Amino acid sequence: MIKCVRVDHRLLHGQVAFSWTKFLDADCILIASDNLMNDELKMSAIRLAKPTGVKLVMKSMQDSIKALNSGITDKYNLFIIIESIEDVFKLTNEVAAITSVNIGGMKNEEDRKQLSKAVYVSAKDIELIKIMSSKNIELEVRLVPSETKKNIMDLIKGE
Repeated sequence: MIKCVRVDHRLLHGQVAFSWTKFLDADCILIASDNLMNDELKMSAIRLAKPTGVKLVMKSMQDSIKALNSGITDKYNLFIIIESIEDVFKLTNEVAAITSVNIGGMKNEEDRKQLSKAVYVSAKDIELIKIMSSKNIELEVRLVPSETKKNIMDLIKGE
């Protein structure tokens, strides 16, 4: 069962590894990222950040989509972490079971606008967010579980 899909450019770090995993009662973390699969050093670092007693799986986007649609992941309380809006857009288009996305961290870059403390989006991100929202996918911004959910569409409209 998919407990949460989170967009966070840092992927697995303390806040995600401990606060979110415990809050969700997740027993498996799936990191879906083509970029990560090409970076053995980063994969090694992420393995070190894995909480004790939680399974960690790192897969390409296509392999993640196949696994999620096959039912093989249904036995887990699954926490999915993705590093970009573009990747979560791909995932939500291919995996019907995803109806909600938590946006927790997107880094500041030259072409981005700040929507919240840790969420910076590009014009393309906004376009993809609007498409996902039109498909009734809940898109909420929240750094940690104790924060109040903010609808990203409200933040975009407030720009």
